[in-house]
Amino acid sequence: MKILITGGHVVDPANEVDRKADVGIADGRIRFVGNAEPGFSPDRTIDASGRWVLPGLVDLCARLREPGEEQKATIASETAAAAAGGITGLVCPPDTWPVVDTPAMANMIRDRAESGGFSRVHPLGALTVGLAGERLTDMAMLADAGCVGVSNGLRAVENTLIMRRAMQYASTFDIPVFLSPQDPWLMGNGVVHEGEISTRLGLPAIPEAAETVGVARDLALIETSGARSHISLLSCARSVGMVREARESGLPVSVSVAIHQLLLTERNIGAFDTRYKVIPPLRTETDRDALVEGVLDGTIDVICSDHQPHGADAKLAPFGEAATGIAGLESLLPLTLSLVRSGVLPRSRAVAALTASPARVIGIDAGHLTPGGRADICVVDPEHRWRFMPETMKSRGRNSPFIGEELVGRVEMTLASGRPTFELETP
Repeated sequence: MKILITGGHVVDPANEVDRKADVGIADGRIRFVGNAEPGFSPDRTIDASGRWVLPGLVDLCARLREPGEEQKATIASETAAAAAGGITGLVCPPDTWPVVDTPAMANMIRDRAESGGFSRVHPLGALTVGLAGERLTDMAMLADAGCVGVSNGLRAVENTLIMRRAMQYASTFDIPVFLSPQDPWLMGNGVVHEGEISTRLGLPAIPEAAETVGVARDLALIETSGARSHISLLSCARSVGMVREARESGLPVSVSVAIHQLLLTERNIGAFDTRYKVIPPLRTETDRDALVEGVLDGTIDVICSDHQPHGADAKLAPFGEAATGIAGLESLLPLTLSLVRSGVLPRSRAVAALTASPARVIGIDAGHLTPGGRADICVVDPEHRWRFMPETMKSRGRNSPFIGEELVGRVEMTLASGRPTFELETP
């Protein structure tokens, strides 16, 4: 099928394109960006006047709940939500049930996504068997089964020698290692940032040292092993400074931050509002500003959703017992664009952090609109004002503090390999 997208403003940071241009698609691939080829006869023409035409987004952290927690969400429901958010590629952590520690589990997730999903799912393999932090998995076989990296999820590998050996093993095969830098002993049973809010509310706290100690250990192991590593979901200013210094010294490390960490602080928790309970916790305004600066100067490569859908009752418990996380697939793009509108981030930098940069981290051919490449495309109306309501969400998770808010910027169409996977219904 041939498709012509006309009149749109193409934003493709990977190719340094930021201008009005037509996009031609044939057989699931980009045919041209710019003037239409002579004789190109489309089967469908899409008028994108006043719209932005972006590469399909790649989200580096999205829990889909399948297998193991299908009562919360499924691959079908959450990839449909991803498509509604302009996302054509998702990275799924290995902490499903069963854990993704065998090639069979990786193949099962990929097969289910291919047969019934709306976006590609790229699984991460487990770093250790059962995420127990004791025995290494066969990482090479996991990579052969389609895992784009390895991770121990949110569970720490407490034995530093085991972690070092794991990173050396991954380095041998050039497999990216995804790291969640949290010292489990300092983190304890904490639920909020250690500071004024934790004291006022009397909640167990997580000091910034829980993260900075973890970052320091991870950076030391990256230096000794040479493993290509990705530090996921930074939350505090000191961590940004540590990573900036490490990158300047040449360490092979990339970094991501969740979009809510760029917009919210511990003060949003107010009087025990469980919608703002996340791990790592929301921190101070100083931390938030440092994270934004990290994205701006390239210390932080990627903005992700850290999507964690929960059932309707998961956030109704007392704060300490309530589930953690935000359902963020459908709000990732408009929330990121809010930073562009406010002048905090340049448009090209924001789009790169959602497209080319995450694709580069996991080594996939995506996040760009290069002729000959796969036609993964998102068409967004940057001026569309809409209210983010649960009844319009595709995700089965309704746990978002942004529900009820007016957002600006809405995806109108998503194409994966030239096939429309989402089209916004017009009233």
